[in-house]
Amino acid sequence: MEKRRAEQTVAISAREDIPAAHLPGSLIPGARKSLSVSAPSHHHHSRMLPTSATALFVGAVLFFALSLGVTAFNTLSATDSVAAPIVVLTGEEPEMTKELNYGTRVSFSEPSFFATTRDSFVKAGETFIEADLAEMKLRLHREGQVELEVDILSKGREGSWWETPAGLYAVETKEVNHFSSFGKVWQPWSMVFQGNFFIHGWPYYPDGTPVPEGYSGGCIRLADVDAEALYALTPVGTPVLVYEKDFAGDGFVYEPKVPAVNSEHYLLADINSSTVLASSDMDTVVPIASLTKLMTALVAAEYINLDKDVRITQEKYVTTLIPRLEGKSKASMYSLLQLLLVESSNEAAEVIASQIGRERFIVLMNEKAKSLGLKDTTFADPSGLEEENESSLRDLLHLIQYIYNNRSFILELTTNEDLTTLYDSGDFGELENFNEIEGLDNFIGGKVGETLAAGQTSISLHEIKVKASERIIAVIILNSTDRPGDVTKLLKYVTERF
Repeated sequence: MEKRRAEQTVAISAREDIPAAHLPGSLIPGARKSLSVSAPSHHHHSRMLPTSATALFVGAVLFFALSLGVTAFNTLSATDSVAAPIVVLTGEEPEMTKELNYGTRVSFSEPSFFATTRDSFVKAGETFIEADLAEMKLRLHREGQVELEVDILSKGREGSWWETPAGLYAVETKEVNHFSSFGKVWQPWSMVFQGNFFIHGWPYYPDGTPVPEGYSGGCIRLADVDAEALYALTPVGTPVLVYEKDFAGDGFVYEPKVPAVNSEHYLLADINSSTVLASSDMDTVVPIASLTKLMTALVAAEYINLDKDVRITQEKYVTTLIPRLEGKSKASMYSLLQLLLVESSNEAAEVIASQIGRERFIVLMNEKAKSLGLKDTTFADPSGLEEENESSLRDLLHLIQYIYNNRSFILELTTNEDLTTLYDSGDFGELENFNEIEGLDNFIGGKVGETLAAGQTSISLHEIKVKASERIIAVIILNSTDRPGDVTKLLKYVTERF
């Protein structure tokens, strides 16, 4: 076989890219505006992500894509009046062409990928913020040079609503002093990216008292003097590269043996070691019913600001097992999440999605699935009622691993326990938890569902002692006629076999 010539990662600045023709790998100013997409911010902001930053990101992703056999990039740029352009990976075959979007990206948890992206920005002399949440350092790069480097004093607690996920973002808005109504504190020198994430100085109470050292409000917190300096130097639209380590397997080894269960599709796996203990065909794509709501909660966590109550109108109602919204004109977003995850409320799912716009919310659900590498997963609505909400056992395992390691507060909500939170909760009184199974005391979180197309479905996590080690075991069943019986049988297999 002929040896393929070496490829080089090149970041192309918009200042330098003035192509004579529309060639692969070039920036095409003003071309195909209908294909451009908005930046990850809420689309009411008029400032767009710089086109040059997009070109740099393309160059960085090229390095990563080469290992997959991707040979070239086409980047569709837009004029200043058009939202951030689509970034396209173009391979040798049509099916290898993929779009890359701004926002939360698991790939930025890979040190080499993040470093390549950052170095591409630096090489092209761009201005951007680098937030390294592993090293706890924040750097403002001005035209390729570090102009400001400061310590990150605190970040969102791991798994919490405020944990800032790795990704490529842009500064959407700035506010000299932002008041957080749920934390009841002022956040000086605040900069917002992707709607729900902040960089700010040290918060203080309305009487002027700084919050104590142990205060865990989340976001990316800097010392006041550093936050003020960053605020003064950073215009709206500045790219923000966030790096955070992803979880890694711990090497725990099992010897798999498949038991007989009644579910058509089932999976038994160790969350931390990714060891599959028992399963049917892991890649069969089937309806998943209300397991969809796990993604609904994920998207809400990343795009909806909890710092407000949500208005409820009659047209948002849908069929649900236990109606709770009749007569309600508003509710806290946190209470709606409780209703969504504990009683599997279809009403709550629709109200949550309506805060962004239902169709846009569904697009974000599918984009999040792609960013997590869920190749067999598609979402058609925020509740799971439609049979086009589909996935596979393999994808659902990846999804629950991501939630467990990055958004564990979602799992905590599914247990219906009283959690310490700054958010208003309990708007709907005592809820009936559909997720628990009578007689099992090892349940630590999960979600159930049921429709005619999907049968009974379930994802649940259980803490079980194996070889004198406490392990977190995931049980996933699809198209079951006896969810409690199948879960119990699979867990019994683990305890007896190992």
